[in-house]
Amino acid sequence: MNIILFGSPGAGKGTQAKILSAKLTIPHISTGDILRQAVKDKTPLGIKAQGIMKKGELVSDQIMIDLIKETLQKKDCKNGFILDGFPRTLAQAKALDNLLIILHINTYHLVNITTNDDEIVKRLTNRRACKVCKTIFNYDEIKRKTKCPHCGAENSFFLRNDDTEEVIRHRLEIYHSTTLPILKYFGKKGKVLNVNGLASIKTVAENILATLKSN
Repeated sequence: MNIILFGSPGAGKGTQAKILSAKLTIPHISTGDILRQAVKDKTPLGIKAQGIMKKGELVSDQIMIDLIKETLQKKDCKNGFILDGFPRTLAQAKALDNLLIILHINTYHLVNITTNDDEIVKRLTNRRACKVCKTIFNYDEIKRKTKCPHCGAENSFFLRNDDTEEVIRHRLEIYHSTTLPILKYFGKKGKVLNVNGLASIKTVAENILATLKSN
């Protein structure tokens, strides 16, 4: 089963990708992770990407597509994959579509985890991070704690700049300006499955699996 996970910042794509990966026994491909791994492993693409990032520039769509191509051709992807974090623009969507055609991957679904902006703002402003280990928690999990449950650091919780309402609203504006063209693009191909992302994590996962099964 080949899945492209899609949704706004805070929709729970990463969380759902991990659950689906375990349930379906297919790899979770995070574009951020494969980029960092390529840099760490000093692969030809990793070295190229590192040089670009050192200049403070964004890695090009072509490099990301080439990294995804390398990953999808690995043995552990022969039974399917869950792609998380790509595409984010219409140009990336078209490039990914072309790549899937080249790789003869015709059967796939874009699972769109739907939410609303107010709920996303509520979710993300309720997050706290540990200054020491960088683990992110829901505030309700740690509001009565003085020590980080992950690393044990004392009084280390803080609200990240990325999780302030102003920054989140701005990220959502950018998301909305680039989202509609991508959904329309894959929607015309009959590839989009919408799943309500406002339920509990468990329910969202169950609904995604049920929707995939029925399609």
